[in-house]
Amino acid sequence: MSIKSDHWIRRMSEQHGMIEPFEPGQVKHGADGQRIVSYGTSSYGYDVRCSDEFKVFTNINSTIVDPKAFDPKGFVDVKGDVCIIPPNSFALARTVEYFRIPRSTLVVCLGKSTYARCGIIVNVTPLEPEWEGHVTLEFSNTTPLPAKIYANEGVAQMLFFESDEICDVSYADRGGKYQGQRGVTLPRT
Repeated sequence: MSIKSDHWIRRMSEQHGMIEPFEPGQVKHGADGQRIVSYGTSSYGYDVRCSDEFKVFTNINSTIVDPKAFDPKGFVDVKGDVCIIPPNSFALARTVEYFRIPRSTLVVCLGKSTYARCGIIVNVTPLEPEWEGHVTLEFSNTTPLPAKIYANEGVAQMLFFESDEICDVSYADRGGKYQGQRGVTLPRT
């Protein structure tokens, strides 16, 4: 298994639609010229952006967090250029980018250091071979203060690993429950 370079990521995205929309370089400034948290192709990965759709966890309904019987009333929907996550809480969002993962590839996601250095942890489970969809992003605010997430800016880096062998059963083959997800997707069993 080998990690894939910027050349491979560009080729797979431009010729096979692996990432849409795709940014072949690193974008570090917004349309207004102001610095932003960068996104786009890096040396050995792709920095994804967060969309402007958020689900912020709240305890106003005294909901119990149960992955087998998840209550969507535990979230408040927020749409905007920023999202404020309460202290010691979390929010869900999604990537701007839509992914189509090749059968020989596994993708691992790591949060960007700009957020990690502020106590904001980004978690994403691996993107399996032949999975496709918008990636649901989990942001944990580990601080005792409110934390801000910026929409349409970089939040995490995807690392692409290609195997020497094709897997016997892909995510699509087994009919994975998150296949083709669009928007912020809540837990399913």
